[in-house]
Amino acid sequence: MVGQLDSYLRFHQTALTLRAQRQDLLASNIANADTPQYQARDIDFAAALNGALGKGTARPALVTTAASHQQGQAATGPGGAPPLYRAVLQGSIDGNTVDMDAERSQFTDNAIRYEASVMFVTSQIKGLLAAIQG
Repeated sequence: MVGQLDSYLRFHQTALTLRAQRQDLLASNIANADTPQYQARDIDFAAALNGALGKGTARPALVTTAASHQQGQAATGPGGAPPLYRAVLQGSIDGNTVDMDAERSQFTDNAIRYEASVMFVTSQIKGLLAAIQG
């Protein structure tokens, strides 16, 4: 029974973790809005969620030509998806690619989706408790 409950809520746990990590990336973008040469980053949430749930495509291993070569490690972000750089919407003289309007919009959207997920999980848990208690 516990295993079924765990698998039942695993998707939401993973999604909430990824949303929190994405929120950190977006907050970092906003915090560095005035930093010269800072490149705004974000993740592809769907790809990160699929990767975290084991549904993503496996990455090929790096090929080494000698036994003394060290195995490289690709930069990964939340859920194994690499943080992507945002496309430049409006260039700046100092090379910073943060667009505050877009960042605020993404930050708010992610926060609302996080809160909706929390409310959904809460209602599911209340439903399970009601079913258990009779």
